[in-house]
Amino acid sequence: MRIFFAAIVVLVASAVSFGQGIEAPQYNPNSVNAIPRYEQLYKIRVWREIDFSEKQNEGFFANNGQITKLALDAIRSGEIGEVYRFDSLTTTYPKDEFYNLLIRSQGQVFDPWDVNKTYYTNDQVSFDGKNYEAQADNLSGKTPVESPADWSVYTGGKAIVYIPGDISKMRIMEDLIFDRRRSRLYHDIQAVQFFVPGNSGLTSDGFDRQLGWIKYKDLERVFRNHPREAIWFNRYNTAENRNFADAFLLRLFKGVIYKVENPDDLDLQAIYSENGRSYKESVWAREWEEIRLMEKEHNLWEY
Repeated sequence: MRIFFAAIVVLVASAVSFGQGIEAPQYNPNSVNAIPRYEQLYKIRVWREIDFSEKQNEGFFANNGQITKLALDAIRSGEIGEVYRFDSLTTTYPKDEFYNLLIRSQGQVFDPWDVNKTYYTNDQVSFDGKNYEAQADNLSGKTPVESPADWSVYTGGKAIVYIPGDISKMRIMEDLIFDRRRSRLYHDIQAVQFFVPGNSGLTSDGFDRQLGWIKYKDLERVFRNHPREAIWFNRYNTAENRNFADAFLLRLFKGVIYKVENPDDLDLQAIYSENGRSYKESVWAREWEEIRLMEKEHNLWEY
């Protein structure tokens, strides 16, 4: 009897441990202030686009204080260690590949210096990682380093990179969560993506130049660690300037809905175009989605 009872206990314990092993995590690791799953009465994921050229969003894009400048500096310094290819936040960009995304136009590529070739004034070559321009005729035999009087470092022809002011749009991915315990709706930002808009004339193919996804949790930490640089500028009262993190928390931006999660993973414009509807209708659909979400929040309060 004792052996039978012991066997039952072992089986029950194994079943409990197995169930715990496959149970979904209760806290989202990408949330700044995670709300446990058991407190979530309602949740839906929404993607929004923020245009920094709009007046309401210019506080994030003050001259020499752009949010994009702070983010790029943090990536270059390693303070933000990972940039992701997609909003699933699973596959990262190698750093050199990410930096290539920042190149607006490639620099000139010169032929390497050749010991068997004779060079003349204004001829340009590459040698030991640098570009040089000939300052005399009939140069041969000696490298540009060995004869500096005959060669000068050529600084032209460098690649042109995007500056922070060019990266004038941002996309945010956030979860709208209604907390049953606190009876209010929270906007839990998961990730952000900066991009150069294709209609700006700054991209070669006319399409948006997307610069990867960053976990908002990482970016928010940068905001807190650099209070003098991460300043949301209040054009009407600079005594009320805010940290970027607080500005997002207070929703001091205008973000137009780009996509609401759906089984086909289509944004609103794609949904309408696949059904033969016009772009204008998809624009109105964004506003209708905003109204629908507001109505949903109202109904949850009634609930």
